[in-house]
This record gives sequence, C-alpha cells and structure tokens, in this order.
Amino acid sequence: MATEVVPDDRALRHGRRDRALAQMEAHDLDVLVLGRQANARYVSGTPQLWVAGTRPFGPVATVVRETRAVHLLSTWDEGVPEDIPHDHLYGIAWNPMNTIGVLQGIEGAANARRVGTDALSPTFAKLLPIAFPNAELVDGELAMRAARRIKTDQEVQVLRGTLRIAEAGLSAAVAELAPGVTEQALIGVLLEAMAAGGVSTPASQDSAWVTSREHPWRRAGADRRVQTGDLVAFSAGVLGEGYIGEVGRTWPVGGEGDDSVRKLYRRWDGLWARLIEACRPGSAGTDLLAAYEIAGEPLPPMPVARGLGMGFDPPVVTSHLRASAEAERMEPGMVLAVTGYVWEPGVGAVFGRDAVLITEDGAEVLTVAPHWEH
Repeated sequence: MATEVVPDDRALRHGRRDRALAQMEAHDLDVLVLGRQANARYVSGTPQLWVAGTRPFGPVATVVRETRAVHLLSTWDEGVPEDIPHDHLYGIAWNPMNTIGVLQGIEGAANARRVGTDALSPTFAKLLPIAFPNAELVDGELAMRAARRIKTDQEVQVLRGTLRIAEAGLSAAVAELAPGVTEQALIGVLLEAMAAGGVSTPASQDSAWVTSREHPWRRAGADRRVQTGDLVAFSAGVLGEGYIGEVGRTWPVGGEGDDSVRKLYRRWDGLWARLIEACRPGSAGTDLLAAYEIAGEPLPPMPVARGLGMGFDPPVVTSHLRASAEAERMEPGMVLAVTGYVWEPGVGAVFGRDAVLITEDGAEVLTVAPHWEH
C-alpha cells in the first residue's frame, strides 16, 4: 500500500523558514538558490525522495527575501504545503536553459543584488547570472548554517521522536547479544526494529561492532562471531521526518563483565561528566576537547561533538579542527551528538553517544536509552 506523502507540520516549517529569512537579512541576501536536500526541505517543508550518494547541484528551492516566497523544483503537488502555490513549482528539465527561464520569471529575480547558493557546479556558475542579471553570486551556505544551528521548539520535538525510534532499534539489538551471534545479525535486528518504528532510512549501516582489544580505534574483525568477554558497540541512527537521531552504547558479552570491564566503564563515567559540564552556553568547542584531556583520555579521531538536525549541522568539534573548535561557542537551542570513548589494551573500548540540548542553564540529555549497569 502506498503511503501518502505529507508536508512537514505548519509550525515546524514556518519556524524554520522564519529563521532562514532572518539569516538572509543578516547576510544581505536577496535570493537563496538551494540545491542541498536538507536545505531545500528546511525552507519548504516538503519531503523529497531520498537517494544514496551524491548528485550535481541544481536549483531545488529558491527563496526570495522581499516576497518571502518559496519556489520549488517539483513535478507534482504531493507533499507540497499549501503555502507554496502550484504556480511556484517548476518541473525537471533536461535543458538547463529551461530552468534558467523559470528562475528569470520569479518575482524579484531581475532586481536582486546578492544571490546566495549552498553549492555551485561549473554549469550553473555560468547560467545563474543569466537568471539574476544584476546580482553578485555569493556563498549562501553560511546563512543556512546559521539558521540551522539553533533548533526551534518544534524541531526539538521532532528530534525527540526520532531518537525514540533509534533507541528502540538499539534496545532490540542489545536483547539479541549473546556469544556466537554475528555483527551482521545484530545490525539486521537493529534496522528491522527501526523500520517497525516507521523509519526505513538508517543514518548509518555500520551499527554494531566488536571493539578491538589491540587498537583503540578499530573493530575486532570483519563480522566475526562475538565471544564471551567482548565489548560490543552499538550505534543506532535514523533519518526520520528529515531529522537525524543517534544514540550509541557499549555492552559486554556474557553478562556481568570482570573488574577490568567495570573499571573501564567508570573511566567512561568520569569522562562523560566532564563532557556534559562543557555543554553549557558560552563554552567553547575546545572545552569539549579539554574534557578528554582533563580525564586523561586520548582524543578520538571521530568528532567529539557535532550538531544534530537535518543532516550534518554545525558545529563540528574534532581534534583535527582545533582552530574552528576554539571559535565555536555553545548557544541555547543547539542540539549536539556528543561522543564519549575510552579504551584499555586487552579489554576493548566503551563507546557512548547521546543527543544533548544546550539550554539556558546548561544541558539536557535527550536520549533515555540505558547504559550497562556497572
């Protein structure tokens, strides 16, 4: 049975669009031409067909600041909200000049002085000046990053729902953890449970692995069967209603775990407390890196924190980008996927990832999935 495609909730899409228009004002952009799927949905509230891999730039959504109008690349009305009228839709064209002709006819195009794009191919770099003859083409991704950086209350509610589905998948996989099961079997259980929750698009398919006892950042092997004493990491991520929800946990195989495993979990607890302490308004991204250093734990190669939202939102805090981490400041309304990771030779690793909302007073952990009791 086909599922009806419906637009995003009115309050959700209008809250996002208001933020985008405010950033257009702040960045002095008369028009935004958006090709990235997440940006297009952010301003339009229209679900699009999900595809794997990359695609060339195209004007999927066009926003005009003066009229507040959104024009959308769509061959049908299904899923398009009522505030984007039919005459604001333009179809797919094999000849890009036909698309340029449509953009030329948009109210405000002829007088636009500054037009921002979130990406640009060589072809459209040559063609867009035809559509906007009096405009300077500039980087519009900066405005979209600023808009998406802070979540509205409605966005946080959607993220909570997405996280519940990710947690259900993780819990189902943990319930199947036993000596002899393979990583692929655990991943299958996790993905099946998330699909049963109504989300069939995983954020990642690398969702369960045995942590290595010989190397801090590697998995033990390619889909080997888990054994008693292994520490198995789970990373459940879904793309639901356009938003990514992620949760990560580590579980020992075979029950109680020995003293070395419990000691490793206590180290993780100490690190995690420092990471949460750094998640408060005004903190720099480097405060999250310092949490590892103060705890005496090596910094992981993956981001310590990154924005959750419609894709890969700012900020991205990693040891490889210290300069940008120093410039980042935590602000109320940001939602971060925060990662804690500790490792011990001969034991393995404890990995945990939670969604954290920066509030006026500090931080609220949005994920509720339990950790292994130690």
